[in-house]
Amino acid sequence: MKLFIMTDIEGISGLDRIEMLGADPEGYERARKYLMADINAAVSGAFDGGADEVCILDGHGTGLNFIKEELDPRVHQLTVEEYFKTAPESWDIDAFISIGAHAMAGTEKAFLDHTQSSVAWFDYKINGKSYGEIGQQAVFFGLSDIPLIMVSGDEAACHEAKTFVSGVVTASVKKACGRNHAECIPLEEAHALIYNAVKKAVLGWRDVKPVKVFPPYELEVVFTRNDYCDSAIGRDPSLEREGRRVVRRLDKITCSLDMEWF
Repeated sequence: MKLFIMTDIEGISGLDRIEMLGADPEGYERARKYLMADINAAVSGAFDGGADEVCILDGHGTGLNFIKEELDPRVHQLTVEEYFKTAPESWDIDAFISIGAHAMAGTEKAFLDHTQSSVAWFDYKINGKSYGEIGQQAVFFGLSDIPLIMVSGDEAACHEAKTFVSGVVTASVKKACGRNHAECIPLEEAHALIYNAVKKAVLGWRDVKPVKVFPPYELEVVFTRNDYCDSAIGRDPSLEREGRRVVRRLDKITCSLDMEWF
């Protein structure tokens, strides 16, 4: 069994305030170490659960968050280019998990809720239904019949994952105290929770069904301001626009870039 790990950083253990993502450089360096600890707990759980191979993507921002010397050497890291420009079947994976996830924009009682851009995006829809990053990933991998089997993050992110994927295993490592602050469980407890959740998910991965959305596809972003719409239309004049709503229509989605085209 080959497992893919998608990572983000907002939902990792120990990260409890927005300043740790940039305004506080020392806090961000701690966050990077917390990220690696969560990842390695997940990797250990995956192999102990029966995974034969594990590959991973540094999925936050520009993909420069990992401390590579601290990454479990058994893992193969995909490049951002490989992820965006190829389809999952070319990676030959059976299932995927999401470590450090966050809830979609507008979610109440969620830590650092947003969808792609916390500044520019108000909502993202596929065929009329709102999706955050967790749901988008589940849809994208579902196109290749690959299920989302486990998610770690704050309480709201874990709840969101369960609304999209029946049978997904979750590990809630913190609870929001307003959008920009969270109360984290102790690191040792969080890592054990992630390890056990991943191990359980890998052991039962065949029982989780992929998320399926069928063509034709209507991908819609509602932007927060008109100038963001102008920029999107400038990059692709074929887009349809109505106010702050911009739509792209596709008969086929071949890679992640098709879904993250704004």
